[in-house]
Amino acid sequence: MPGGRLTHDERQVIAQGLADGHTYTEIARRLQRPVSTVTREVIRNGGAGDYRADRAHDATATRARRGKTLQPRPAPAADEHGRDPETMKALEERFTAMMVDTGLTHTPARVLACLYITDSGSLTAAELVQRLQVSPASISKAVGQLEQQRLIRRERDPRRRRDRYVIDGDIWHQSWLASAYQNARLADLAHGGADALGPATPAGVRLEGLGRLLRQLSDDMVRAAERWRDASGDLS
Repeated sequence: MPGGRLTHDERQVIAQGLADGHTYTEIARRLQRPVSTVTREVIRNGGAGDYRADRAHDATATRARRGKTLQPRPAPAADEHGRDPETMKALEERFTAMMVDTGLTHTPARVLACLYITDSGSLTAAELVQRLQVSPASISKAVGQLEQQRLIRRERDPRRRRDRYVIDGDIWHQSWLASAYQNARLADLAHGGADALGPATPAGVRLEGLGRLLRQLSDDMVRAAERWRDASGDLS
């Protein structure tokens, strides 16, 4: 596996991969680099929507020259639990890359990762802006997407008169159930379409089969959620 700094050619591969809609994992596999290396490279140089190979290469060279003239900084201190900040940062990057691979866009994935590795599991919009170094508008759009998918919830902080965005163990349970109910609605639509087109026609047969599949998936998902609830008790 290659080591050391990314070359200009590798940065061009990253830029082309992003333009083609490839995930960080796919790009990293092509480069034979860790996913965290690709994730960090993109985040530090404009994000997935604004990454440019030439600009990233020049910026890295500038940082390297500047670093030679500065006194070395002391390593970041561990937090109150003795955890290494660099380890925490790497975990956040891996979590972000995994969420992007599941279909989330980059900023919502970063918000979700940040909330998960924060001990409180709860941050305000201003705190997310500060931690992720993105605009308030980007945070507003990201949390809106995550709320729509029921991956986070909003709580009002009466002391500070502002909203907090919260994640806990029950969030994934609720999101899973929402997906199950969506499958059930799609199953009903498919069955209705089959009746309208005629159950003996090729299109009707196709829709009827789709409806049976989606109904089975929905029922299985609901039963799995119920078993998990019974086994684990209060997820929060």
